[in-house]
Amino acid sequence: MNSLHFVVAALFSVVLVAGFSSPPATYQTQKTSLPPDQALIKKGEYLVAIMGCGDCHSPKMMGPQGPEPVASRLLSGYPADRPVAARNADALKDWVLFNGDNTAAAGPWGVSFAANLTSDATGIGNWSEDQFKRALTQGKYKGIATNRSLLPPMPWPNYRTMKDEDIKAVFAYLKSTKPVANVVPAPIPPSH
Repeated sequence: MNSLHFVVAALFSVVLVAGFSSPPATYQTQKTSLPPDQALIKKGEYLVAIMGCGDCHSPKMMGPQGPEPVASRLLSGYPADRPVAARNADALKDWVLFNGDNTAAAGPWGVSFAANLTSDATGIGNWSEDQFKRALTQGKYKGIATNRSLLPPMPWPNYRTMKDEDIKAVFAYLKSTKPVANVVPAPIPPSH
């Protein structure tokens, strides 16, 4: 009986020691993190989500919980094939109004339309990272220094101090998105 206890104790000791020793070499060499470019894209996806970019830049349809993004048109801006509703100029002197899916806004500046942020050429597909940074931090249309300023409700002043690594991540994510061809209408000035 004593020898049986000894054998059981010895086996238990071996299992215990093996359980707390380092894992096999094959386990230690496995990669557990994403490649650098994929990690950057994932970070950008996260930032785009928490910054609420899709709230205005993604067309929506009414669902059981209210407006829901249209999966095939994520981040593609105001749909070019949608007519612009008539608006009351007098009401817009003191109010800002949004269309039903937040892709257009009207106010004292006129009517502005959410831009296409997808990787398509009608979006930011041909943009450089410098253009993107200028648009986001300086509020310049298409990121060109001599272009007009971005119109409300685009909150570009909130992004003036955004870190370069965050801008790089957002840009990497947007460049990785499914391209959606959609030429967003030009803004409508207040006099029209």
